[in-house]
Amino acid sequence: MSQTAIPYHFLRGGTSRGPYFKASDLPKDRDRLADVLIAVVGAGNPRNIDGLGGGTAVTTKVAMLSRSEDPDADIDYFFAQVAVEERLVDFAPTCGNILVGVGPAAIEMGLVTARDGVTPVRIRAVNTGALVEAEVQTPGGAVRYDGDVAIDGVPGTAAPVAVNFMEVTGSRTGAMFPTGQPRDEIEGVAVSCVDVAMPMMIARAADFGVTGHESQEELDGMPDLFARMEKVRIEAGRRMGLGDVTKSVVPKIGLIAAPAGEGHFAARYFMPWTTHPTLAVTGSQCLAACALAPGTVADGLARPAGASPAAVVIEHPSGVMEVRVRFETDPFVFVSAGLTRTARLIARGEVMVPRAVWDGT
Repeated sequence: MSQTAIPYHFLRGGTSRGPYFKASDLPKDRDRLADVLIAVVGAGNPRNIDGLGGGTAVTTKVAMLSRSEDPDADIDYFFAQVAVEERLVDFAPTCGNILVGVGPAAIEMGLVTARDGVTPVRIRAVNTGALVEAEVQTPGGAVRYDGDVAIDGVPGTAAPVAVNFMEVTGSRTGAMFPTGQPRDEIEGVAVSCVDVAMPMMIARAADFGVTGHESQEELDGMPDLFARMEKVRIEAGRRMGLGDVTKSVVPKIGLIAAPAGEGHFAARYFMPWTTHPTLAVTGSQCLAACALAPGTVADGLARPAGASPAAVVIEHPSGVMEVRVRFETDPFVFVSAGLTRTARLIARGEVMVPRAVWDGT
C-alpha cells in the first residue's frame, strides 16, 4: 500500500473539532508524530485541502488519548495544535474545548467503561499537568449526544458535558502571575500576565485602539492590530519565563472591555494570530481569574462577581460563556473552575497518511 491507515474518531468538542486518536496508534517519536499530524490535517494550505483540517485554528486541533498511569486520572489527554498555513505543530498548549470531547471519545474507544446514567471520566492534560473531571451522559451504558443544551457558537442543542478543572493555577509557569505582579507595562501598554489553565497576556481593548466588541471578521481585518499585539505578546512571553514564543501559540492574547449586555465583561480571544470565533475554555478560566483578582487590568472595568462560589459571564463574539469559579480572598487564590459544554461524534474510521510520511511501525 502507498498509504498508512490510522484509526480515529472525529468529534466536535465545545466550539472546536478535530481527530481523536489512541496514542498507541501513532508514532512515539515527536518529530515523526508532527509529520503525521501535518499530513492528517493537511497543514501548509489555507484550505487544508489535502487533509481533515477546516482552514481555521479551531478546526486543526488533535487529541491523543491513552489510559493514565496517574492514580488520580483515568485518561491521559495529549493535545497538538496544528497550524493552518504552515507545516507546524505546537505541543506546548492544551485546549479546553477539545478536552470536552475526551470523555465521550475515551468511552467510544473502549478506554473507559461507561456506567448506566452518567460516567465520570478523570482526565490528566499531559501538556499542562492539569486534572479535569468530565461528566458524560451515558444512559444504558452508551454515550448520548442528543440533548437540550445550547452553547453559543454551535448550532442546535446537544447533551451536556460538565467539566470541572482542578489545579489550574500556574499551569505552565508555576504561578498565577509569572512576572511577580498583577500588572506590567510593555511597549507603553498595561498588561496582566496570567497563568490559569492557559498562560495569557491580557490587556484592555481600548489600549490597543479597539472597543472589544468588534466581530471576528472585523478584528481579523486589522493587520496593524495583530502586529502591535504580537510585539507585546513576545515580550510578555519572555517575562513569563516562556522563552522565545515567536513560533509558539502560548501565551494567548485576551483583550477585555466593559460588558455590552448582562455579562461581567466582554473579551476577544486571540490564538494568537487569528481571532477566536467564540472563546476558548481554558482562556475563559484565565480571563475569569484576571477579572476576579485585585490589581489587574480588569480592575474598574469588569462588574463584580460577588462571593465564592460565583458564576462569571463573559461576552464573546458569538454570545456568552459562563464559568463557575471558586476562589479565596486575603490573599486571592483561584481554586477551581467548571463549565458545561457539549460534544458530538461526527465520524469514525481510518484516516490515511502517505507511507512516505509514516509506514506504521
